[in-house]
Amino acid sequence: MLDFFINRPIFAATVALLMVICGAISMVVLPIAQFPSIVPPTVTVTSTYPGASAQVTADSVTTLLEEQINGIQGMIYMSSTSANNGSSLITVTFEVGYDLDIGAVDVQNRISQATGQIPPIVNQSGIIIEKTSTDMVLVVSLVSPNGTYDDTFLGNYANIYLNDPLSRVSGVGSITNFGLREYAMRIWLDPDKMAALGLTVSDVTNAVKEQNQQVAAGLIGSPPTDEDPAFQLQISTLGRLTTAEQFEDIIVRTGSDGQLVTLADIGRVELGANNYQGSSALNGIGCANLGVYQLPGANALDIKSQVVKTLDSLSQKFPEDMEYEITYDTTTFVKLSIRDLVITLFEALALVVIVVYIFLQSWRSTLIPLVAIPVSLIGTFAFMMLFGFSINTLTLLGLVLAVGLVVDDAIVVVENVERQLQEHPDWSRRKATSIAIHEVVGPIIATTLVLQAVFIPTAFLPGITGQLYNQFALTIAFSVGLSSINSLTLSPALCGIFLKPTREEDRNVVFRTFNSLFDKLIEFYGGLIHFFIKARLIVVCTFLVLGALTAYLSVVWPKAFVPSEDQGYCFGLVELPPGSTVGRTDEVMASVVKKLTENEWVENVISVAGRNFLTSTNQTYAGFVIPIFKSWDERGQAHTAKKLIMDFNREFKQNPRATVEFVSPPPITGLGAVSGFQLQLENLPAVPYDEFYRDALKMIEAANKDPRLMMVRTPSRIDIPQLWLDVDRTKAKLLGVNLSDVFNTLQVQLGSLYINNFNLYNQVYQVQAQAEGWGRSNPQDIGRLFVRNSDNDMIPVSTIASVESITGPDFIPHYNIYETVQVLGSPNVFEGYSSSQAVVAMEEICARALGSQYGYEWSGTTYQELQAGNLAPFIFGLALIVVFLLLAAQYESWILPVMIMVTVPLAVLGAILALLATGRPLDVYGQIGLVMLIGLATKNAILIVEFAKELSADGQDPVEAAIGAAKLRLRPILMTAFSFILGVVPLMLATGAGAQSRQSIGFVVFGGMLMATVLTLGIVPVFYVIFQRMRERAGIDPTMKIESIDHSKQAGL
Repeated sequence: MLDFFINRPIFAATVALLMVICGAISMVVLPIAQFPSIVPPTVTVTSTYPGASAQVTADSVTTLLEEQINGIQGMIYMSSTSANNGSSLITVTFEVGYDLDIGAVDVQNRISQATGQIPPIVNQSGIIIEKTSTDMVLVVSLVSPNGTYDDTFLGNYANIYLNDPLSRVSGVGSITNFGLREYAMRIWLDPDKMAALGLTVSDVTNAVKEQNQQVAAGLIGSPPTDEDPAFQLQISTLGRLTTAEQFEDIIVRTGSDGQLVTLADIGRVELGANNYQGSSALNGIGCANLGVYQLPGANALDIKSQVVKTLDSLSQKFPEDMEYEITYDTTTFVKLSIRDLVITLFEALALVVIVVYIFLQSWRSTLIPLVAIPVSLIGTFAFMMLFGFSINTLTLLGLVLAVGLVVDDAIVVVENVERQLQEHPDWSRRKATSIAIHEVVGPIIATTLVLQAVFIPTAFLPGITGQLYNQFALTIAFSVGLSSINSLTLSPALCGIFLKPTREEDRNVVFRTFNSLFDKLIEFYGGLIHFFIKARLIVVCTFLVLGALTAYLSVVWPKAFVPSEDQGYCFGLVELPPGSTVGRTDEVMASVVKKLTENEWVENVISVAGRNFLTSTNQTYAGFVIPIFKSWDERGQAHTAKKLIMDFNREFKQNPRATVEFVSPPPITGLGAVSGFQLQLENLPAVPYDEFYRDALKMIEAANKDPRLMMVRTPSRIDIPQLWLDVDRTKAKLLGVNLSDVFNTLQVQLGSLYINNFNLYNQVYQVQAQAEGWGRSNPQDIGRLFVRNSDNDMIPVSTIASVESITGPDFIPHYNIYETVQVLGSPNVFEGYSSSQAVVAMEEICARALGSQYGYEWSGTTYQELQAGNLAPFIFGLALIVVFLLLAAQYESWILPVMIMVTVPLAVLGAILALLATGRPLDVYGQIGLVMLIGLATKNAILIVEFAKELSADGQDPVEAAIGAAKLRLRPILMTAFSFILGVVPLMLATGAGAQSRQSIGFVVFGGMLMATVLTLGIVPVFYVIFQRMRERAGIDPTMKIESIDHSKQAGL
């Protein structure tokens, strides 16, 4: 079969061209993303209990819903926040790859079982269940350049005209309108006038419900009728009111003398906002900021393209002085990262070309391995499409590393054909090719199977680790498999046409010098191997010492999940003293934005006041900014995101009005809000929350003293100024006051009450009642409130209640049902500590500072890191076992695989030494590199062992066979090794977007392959001799041929 392709070169070329055509078509249509679908999908449950405190919301709403949701299929953890504005947000996180549609339906079914137990007002307000993601792709800013429109108008315009069309874009999970002040019909009540007229909030709410309602007035002439009317007429009337004037005319009370009391008599009505606790701005100017979140597995670049297309269409109808900007765009990082990877791919290709040309010294010889690169790499895209992959960081990293691999088999073929032509100048090119290809078909298939055996098992791993390994591993497996096919079909065909023997005297002086030096190197190497074989006891002892060192370093070396990248932006978290008003927050935010916009490396600054970024809760004393940096090319290495974040923190550290902290985004968008670790302390014994919180603070204080940690803090607070209203229930009953009237009055006047709805701009908005601002500005204003008793007398609330100042939590978080204090922090990277060391430090501190009273769990990125870390030894062990079994089957021996695999510990040692030299932890990319090294290290050993056993079968002494095979294979081994090693140099030297991930895997495979190549050449021949001597002692003839599977016959070649 091999001779068939040698004799039919056009047929071989056709096979290769079909690979390229299929791959090229696939390459055009494949989706592009930063990562494959590795972010756990989430479902959120949002509800509101108007006027309720955080504790009341948690007890009467959140806990009831959580108890129903807990244990739902596919859930890995559940978190929630219950805030002082009555909002409840539950986030259910599912396993990676879980069907989100099924998850949302299951949550909906569980929630329906709890609706009868929660307060009716919560059901009336609505419980919203959404498939969501924390993976924000874009922020669209709607601005008014000349200031014609304020942020309230812009936010509502976006809500009315942009939200729905953008939500329909394929792949969009949700749209968040940051700082939105949604329209509402606000009824501002005057407590003094109401008391003077003897009216209560129940009178107001009942009047609004009666006179503002949706009416179905019926039909005239609808059958059956006594007569047969000619027409059927629909009756319409004014049901729901639409203007503030109509609401002011609502009659609250009529007197016996015909006197009317309307809403206008006891307050005023305006079209306002449903809340006034937040605002949104771009570079300090009010605007609407829309966050576009993608669904898990969606294509970010497609979303960006469709969003821009939709906005371009909608902007044609914008009013004058309104336009949109894409101010936050994660796809820029994706595109630049992929662009840089493609550049790295071509750089690696160029270096491989140089190496191959230096060794083969002929453009004819060099051309043949080079043809293998586009054929194998482009053909791989067809398999990527077949398996549902995308063009992402992992698949492109796989292709970059494959550049040095796909030429290996072709190099082996070309080098062996050239050797045959040199040794037999009278042979024809086709005869030399035929003899040569039959000599190397076994090693080619064996090495291909070994490389694929390393990667393919990892593709079936579960969770985020499996997803990270999957596309990287299979991409390399596809390319190596195609390379093997190409080397046995097209490469022999081209050798039979193009190769011709080159006399040494015909080479130029550079190549003659190179060959002369290389021949001397071969002789020196042969002598060195002879010395090693004589001193094999020392070699074995040295190997054992190096193996022990490898095992030790593998255990103690710091581990990490994925490196933190310069993504072109950061987050700034702003927090004022607890209880500060949103007006004060706006002032501080404006000053922060002003300083940031003055920085020459900041392009835009998005700001949102009144919202805590870490907890996704509305807080008047909190806000956040997103500085968007200028492009990576403009900033260069001197102004990376890490450096700018350090500068910002230094600049804002002494801010007297607020705490301002700048942090990096998470390394994988969608896994947590910010970078670093996330620890959830759980109140297992259910002690009072303030006691639990104080114990957590002691632990945090201890953590900040640990040199392995930095910036350990919690977003939770219990020192928020609050008021305790002590109602004398006995006195209330004696005065004939219904307690529900007291609480209803407090809720409406001080907290606002959602009464019902009205229609405007084809939207449905809320009608809300609340006291005027001057009637709820200080604690004494509670004395303005009155309730009616059973004798129709107006009783001041202050008569039956007293007020005292207290402090309490602004929100109460839960994690897996338990009350929790979320602890955030980072490893002290400035001292060289990694995330795995930070995890160990926190666990030690928790055990020491908290004992066994409280529990803790990890979430977000840290949860996934621990899951990945637990699988790392299994992955590496599985790869070793599969390779060993494959080699055992290949050589029908349990001994030879051990001899071949002695190179693996050496490769691992080289990888760890490379990390040691650069101060890097071993992250997931490095772990992938280690698995890859198993196949690469054994590949070189296979080439030596295959030829050594052939020489042994021809009757040579094991020592002669080992030395002869090592010398014979030195040139192709160095050629393939250097082509791969230099092929990863661009990864090591990567800069810009996505550079950290490329450097992580680049240093690991560079150090590992370099060490493995050098030591393999010295150790494998020694171990070959040792094992052959063992066979002698066992009574086995060492010259007897060790049968291996004849792949060429088995494959019909």
